[in-house]
Amino acid sequence: MDDCIFCKIIKGEIPCMKIYEDEYTIVFMDIAKDVDGHMLVVPKKHVTNILDADEATLHHVMDTVKKVANHCVTDCGYEGVNMLNANNQCAGQTVFHLHIHLIPRKSGDAVPSFPKFGGAVHPLEETYKKLKI
Repeated sequence: MDDCIFCKIIKGEIPCMKIYEDEYTIVFMDIAKDVDGHMLVVPKKHVTNILDADEATLHHVMDTVKKVANHCVTDCGYEGVNMLNANNQCAGQTVFHLHIHLIPRKSGDAVPSFPKFGGAVHPLEETYKKLKI
């Protein structure tokens, strides 16, 4: 897409701090400066999110997620990695090109690892029946 910031990064029109790149994906530093090591794993093929991504694209993205996450732990001294993703605006997606946030972690780093939820509104059984495939 012409106006997609990630597509512009992939094409080299906007500079990035590239961590990894292969034929199908690119990983670069998030410029938000919100937490040390915040990276984005992005497919080179423009897809909006997981909901419209083809299986091959998802496979390539997850292969890269695993490779970079292992690199963080094996080679960079981190103990773990958070993987975050939002799909559609209601879920918090702000850039409409599939991306996985990777955040390297160490014990005691004081970075929240999971959002604080306010509590379920509907009975568990009701939601279960709605979601069951």
